[in-house]
Amino acid sequence: MHPASAAVFRYFEYDHLPEGPLRATSAVFAELATCLVEELPEVPQTTLCLQKLLEAKDCAVRAALDM
Repeated sequence: MHPASAAVFRYFEYDHLPEGPLRATSAVFAELATCLVEELPEVPQTTLCLQKLLEAKDCAVRAALDM
């Protein structure tokens, strides 16, 4: 994995979250991020893809706070 992608990928960890909606929501994004880094080439667009996915994950986890 390209170092720039690895720097973003680390933010998809979710083991520190308590069981429940926050962890479950975050896990879905972590699984997708893992698939993307395994399947896509190590190019700048992959890093950008991970950054935008991270933004979406952050929004979804914040939404899950209201559950």
